[in-house]
Amino acid sequence: MKKLFIFSVIILLSNCISAQESIETLALEEIVPVNWESSFKKALKKSKREKKPILIYFTGSDWCSPCKILDKKLFHSEKFKAIADKDLILYEANNPRNKDLVSPKMLEENYKLISKYKVKSYPTLVFINHQEKMIGYKKGLILTEYYYPFIQSVIENY
Repeated sequence: MKKLFIFSVIILLSNCISAQESIETLALEEIVPVNWESSFKKALKKSKREKKPILIYFTGSDWCSPCKILDKKLFHSEKFKAIADKDLILYEANNPRNKDLVSPKMLEENYKLISKYKVKSYPTLVFINHQEKMIGYKKGLILTEYYYPFIQSVIENY
């Protein structure tokens, strides 16, 4: 009887582990890459040339849990990618605790943006035009679906 119980527990645990691996694999497959500009200067030039607003995403990629959720659920979705490819220029202003994750030049650039747009919490989304004038601002984590009407209104009023 004891052997049967132990065997049942082993089978149950192996199924749970297998199911967890499937969920993790599925989550990895759903990630859709988006095109972030490599510098703020390039984002400004591209914005002017293509007549699109810039979305600056202020994040702490290695320490900010809400940022990690937003990154996965919004920025790596098919819906966001479609909107961004068509109507936005993207720039990620990362402020990680591990400063080795970002080049010193980019960190300096990001600190200037944090100061200029008075970012006090993460995540924060700031929309600007090519002249660096703020045209939209959203801070904190909200339900992913609530970002889309906000993003669309910024695009429509650009």
